[in-house]
Amino acid sequence: MTTILTNAWLLTLDDALTEHRAGWLQIDGDTITALGSGTRPTVENAEIIDCNGDIVMPGTVNAHCHMGMSVFRGLGEDVDDRLYRYILPLERKFVTPEMVRVGSALSALEMIQGGVTTVADMYYFETEVGRVAAQSGLRAIVGQTLADFDPPDHKDFDQGFARVEELVDEFAGHKLVTPSIAPHAPYSTGLKVMERVARWSAGHPVVPVQMHLAESALEVAWARDNHNQSTVAVARDAGLLKPNLICAHCLQLDDADITMMSEAQVCAVTNPRSNGKAGRGIAPVEKLRNAGIPTGIGSDGAMSGNTLDLFSQFAPVSMFAKLLGGSRKPLPALDVIRMATIEGARSLSLNLKTGSLEAGKQADLIRISLAAPRLHPIYDAYSMLVFAAMPTDVTDTMVAGRWLMRNRQVETLDPHKTLRDAMQIATQFKAEMTRIDEAAR
Repeated sequence: MTTILTNAWLLTLDDALTEHRAGWLQIDGDTITALGSGTRPTVENAEIIDCNGDIVMPGTVNAHCHMGMSVFRGLGEDVDDRLYRYILPLERKFVTPEMVRVGSALSALEMIQGGVTTVADMYYFETEVGRVAAQSGLRAIVGQTLADFDPPDHKDFDQGFARVEELVDEFAGHKLVTPSIAPHAPYSTGLKVMERVARWSAGHPVVPVQMHLAESALEVAWARDNHNQSTVAVARDAGLLKPNLICAHCLQLDDADITMMSEAQVCAVTNPRSNGKAGRGIAPVEKLRNAGIPTGIGSDGAMSGNTLDLFSQFAPVSMFAKLLGGSRKPLPALDVIRMATIEGARSLSLNLKTGSLEAGKQADLIRISLAAPRLHPIYDAYSMLVFAAMPTDVTDTMVAGRWLMRNRQVETLDPHKTLRDAMQIATQFKAEMTRIDEAAR
């Protein structure tokens, strides 16, 4: 099957940042085979889609997410101790494979509607997340979390590693879903388990490692008090600082930490909305990128950042960099869009497949309507995308040549069932929260 998009404003995000204002793009099967300006190719029996001047660009890459947690969105927002009062008790009681499936489907629906085509996830019962991603058509890295705080799907690390093995076995060689191992954080696994993860990873070099790193002042204090060094140095000594490590958050870093990360060729992910909302600080994104560290943008979980599209992240990540620099210059709009596409793909080691519109790459793309008056006039397309566009401007989403959404209609999930299932779980949560509050009186 050949599909040709015509009359499109193509933002390719290739190395030359090529644009075609009246462009066309040809897709054969799951692959972009040609693109350009002017007269489109003539291919017998091809589907021709007139984009009416809309923007067509690479799909966005949500480089750090917890899909199963979308059912916790907005829960206990103004309660200082909500983690220990509500979240952890609810997780221990209600996080099951079915709950993770329902939460992941809700997240997948939201991301498809918001123009996300690739996601890196880490949570519990991660095989369920992988199955939902495969069903919905998203490209995904799915990481089985390992932690020592009585997580809901493993009572000890032996069980946790067994779940990792199951995940790898199920998705080895999958076209869209890449299995991953995800030690939660240095403080929540400890040096010995991190060393075990490093040894396991050495035997599985194509499996990415995901980890929260330098996320909070408490984590930095743990590393200092227990190891007399930074949390990044603890990860280095454990053997985890390697090119397949995806470091989420990266807030509490000094120059020596950034140098260590750069020399080890790790990748980083910033989560501006989640971290800003929690008051945890601002990631040194400019320093990371200037050190040659590929840095993507993530939403974190919906419990923390509420929304899972990247349009909600664009302005905060740019504004935070400008606040740090005291100027309008840091992290211009073009760099933000690069972080959300090709650089985000590079942070997940997927840049040879996705992240830009180029012949030979997978057909992972989105179409953005320019009908809304708030988008005009457009002097700079990248500025418009960062500071004015919204996820609802995305009309079509494609991954590997398959339409996941067309004309705002999601084709791979049942939106009504997805929302109904999520609301049923929310009803259980509300009842348990009431019980917790009554018991605390």
